[in-house]
Amino acid sequence: MKSRIRLASIFLALALVLPALAQAGGTVPEGTKITVVTDQSVGSKTAKAGQTVTGSVAQDVIVGGKVVIPKGSSVKLTVSAVQASGRLSTPAKLYLRVRTVTVGGKTYTIATSSAGRTLGGKGKRDAGFIGGGAAGGAVIGALAGGGKGAAIGAAAGAGAGTAGAAATGKKDIVFPAETKLAFTVRAPVTIN
Repeated sequence: MKSRIRLASIFLALALVLPALAQAGGTVPEGTKITVVTDQSVGSKTAKAGQTVTGSVAQDVIVGGKVVIPKGSSVKLTVSAVQASGRLSTPAKLYLRVRTVTVGGKTYTIATSSAGRTLGGKGKRDAGFIGGGAAGGAVIGALAGGGKGAAIGAAAGAGAGTAGAAATGKKDIVFPAETKLAFTVRAPVTIN
């Protein structure tokens, strides 16, 4: 009888202590990596700086062998920098930053690096369109009307090349739902 009572007491003690240990917080130090999966799509064409995007922690954040932020914890991200693609020389950019994380029903403000991307510039490509159009127009103009025709053809060709560069050059960035982004904690945060 005493062994059953002792076993029940041990079981009860473990049942009370283990959840408390599992939910024990800790401090997430500066430099810790947090991977987040977005819950919704966001794109450089329509996003606004400061816009909120939701997501969740993609994998446990472990500090000192202890899970401080569990996988699946709710995250609110903010669009920290955005620029839609311009027609000729403005590349698209889209960057997000973690604003808050919710652990055990409590929401914590967290400072992280930004994660995202900027598309490469199109200057050389556009110059090729415009220069190639001008050269082609000059050749055709010279054949058709001599020196004066070459000048007219070069101007017309450059205009056509500029139109071609503008028509083909607009490329925006889209992070669809389920996009994984990695962030670095910039200031320690204590999770209770």
